[in-house]
Amino acid sequence: MWVTEECKNSFMEMKWKKVHRYIVFKIDEKSRLVTVDKVGGPGEGYDDLAASLPNDDCRYAVFDFDFVTVDNCRKSKIFFIAWSPTASRIRAKMLYATSKDGLRRVLDGIHYEVQATDPTEMGMDVIKDRAK
Repeated sequence: MWVTEECKNSFMEMKWKKVHRYIVFKIDEKSRLVTVDKVGGPGEGYDDLAASLPNDDCRYAVFDFDFVTVDNCRKSKIFFIAWSPTASRIRAKMLYATSKDGLRRVLDGIHYEVQATDPTEMGMDVIKDRAK
C-alpha cells in the first residue's frame, strides 16, 4: 500500500494552512494507492464530511475540529476516521483495516481516531467528547 504525494500535501495544507476542513481518502484496489477522494473547504462542516462518505464502501477521512475550551481558549484537533459501513464488501473491509496504520504513520499530527460502521458511531457528540 502506497500513499500518494497528493494525500500528504493535502493533509499538510489542512494542518498548517487551514485550507481544508476535511479530506476523504480512498484506496484504489488495483494499484494499491491511497488517493484523495474528496476535499472539504474551510467553510464546510462535519455534516458535510458525514454526507460525503459512501453507504456501501470504505473510506478514511481526517477532520480538523475547532472548538473553544472551558477557559475560553481556541483549540484545534485532527481526527482520523476509519469508515467501514456494514454494507461494504468484506474484501474492502479487510484491505482498509490492514492499510490503516500505514496511512496514519504518513499523516503526522493526528490527535484522535474514530472507527465507525454507521453514522451514529461518528456523530458530532462522539467528536466533542473525545476532543475535550
